[in-house]
Amino acid sequence: MKIVIANTSHSSYAQIICSTIEEAAKKRGTGIAKRDPNYVISKMQQGNAVIALDGDKFAGFCYIESWEHGKFVANSGLIVHPDYQGMGLAKKIKEHIFNLSRTKFPDAKIFSITTGLAVIKMNSNLGYKPVTFSELTEDPSFWKGCQTCINYDILQRTQQKMCLCTGMLYDPKAKTEKVKVKEKVFQRLKRIKESIYLKKEKPSTDGFNKPKLAP
Repeated sequence: MKIVIANTSHSSYAQIICSTIEEAAKKRGTGIAKRDPNYVISKMQQGNAVIALDGDKFAGFCYIESWEHGKFVANSGLIVHPDYQGMGLAKKIKEHIFNLSRTKFPDAKIFSITTGLAVIKMNSNLGYKPVTFSELTEDPSFWKGCQTCINYDILQRTQQKMCLCTGMLYDPKAKTEKVKVKEKVFQRLKRIKESIYLKKEKPSTDGFNKPKLAP
């Protein structure tokens, strides 16, 4: 197994990367599902991605996106092929792409939005802190990427202030302190968010909203 900075020689993996990301999103029932192979290839060409390979078999991937002229960067599309899950590969890929981000964008704030506890733990170990969405990039092209998420309506209803995702930020100018993520606390907060934003209106039983009968 090797994890390397992707380049044009890895373009043939773009389709399986996109398909794996989409299938994982469907399985989770949330998250951003779609990635375009041409976009993934452009990240490889720029040297803004890392890929994990077992020989010539695809194992995992992640890439860098930059916003507001490099003021903010995000490590996006983190994925591990089902055949290689449970081996700690996601953590290794996350560390590689984080270090690449720090090298290429040393002054940038690195941010993440995620619904996954595993990603939140990895981010915390790297020095990310939970933040409100107002502390993340305001670039509309980033938030436009959320349109393929099944929870996009929540983001719209809250005027882009909050969603089921947790916002996290690494600030290179801030003091880095690792914060231990407690699973019970995370699950409780997740249930609270879901109860608020996924709440469906129940039909009225008081008789006032019953349909009128035709005369």
